[in-house]
Amino acid sequence: MSIERVFVAGAGLMGHGIGQVHAAIGKHVTLYEPELARAQAGRERILANLERSVQKGRLDSDHRDAIIGRVLATDDLDLVRSADLVVEAVFEDPRVKRELWARLDERARPETLFASNTSSISIDELAEAVGAARRGQFVGMHFFSPVPVMPLVELIRGSATTDATEAAIRALTEELGKKLIVSADRPGFIVNRILMPMLAEAMRILEEGSATADDIDTGAKVGLNHPMGPLELADFIGLDVCLNVMQVLYDGIGEEHYPPPKVLVDLVGAGHLGQKTGRGFHTYPRG
Repeated sequence: MSIERVFVAGAGLMGHGIGQVHAAIGKHVTLYEPELARAQAGRERILANLERSVQKGRLDSDHRDAIIGRVLATDDLDLVRSADLVVEAVFEDPRVKRELWARLDERARPETLFASNTSSISIDELAEAVGAARRGQFVGMHFFSPVPVMPLVELIRGSATTDATEAAIRALTEELGKKLIVSADRPGFIVNRILMPMLAEAMRILEEGSATADDIDTGAKVGLNHPMGPLELADFIGLDVCLNVMQVLYDGIGEEHYPPPKVLVDLVGAGHLGQKTGRGFHTYPRG
């Protein structure tokens, strides 16, 4: 099927980026939040991103205006009725996601595709929120942050996902100019199944006092040629997000090396979530 109208549920860090990349290839994007001010803030972030591209000579002002002109901010869930694809990008909480999907399923056209940007939650678990007739059109479409920059999309097939749904998402990903990888519906999928145990082991090295955070990160950057150290990367992702994904992995796989490290649990409990709060494993200047 042809996808021309995309409804993005969630206008935060991931949602506004997902909206931006679709608008940039000519799709009409509806950016939804239950509070209009938050949807408008997401649209303003897209405009700010585009303006930086203009200033750097990567985009001209006519293209900027055309792209932002294809993005509508709304608090009206009924606008999903015109969508060919819904991409959900709300907080990684299964209850929150299922409640939203149930409401979207009541309103969307029968042929509309549903895609969750979840980074770790089971697609089958989320698809239980929609009617049986919709489940073949339900899929995971996991983007990476920042969405306009990162070239990868992880497609996760649920047990009911059809080949036609995969083909439609695959074609859209090609339009977006991104690389697609396909995962079965297993905890953490592909990337986070690899990444989170590595981050957790770095946290355990710090926790046991074997090395400083700076030396752990330097070891990965210089010794492993990683662009960011593991603790720095965890701060960038958000320590609350890391904790959620690690807990999903532990609950789903249950092996002894999967529990979230205590140092991570303690930092999140204290409200130190990384770059977005100014403090995590490292500290960051505000503003």
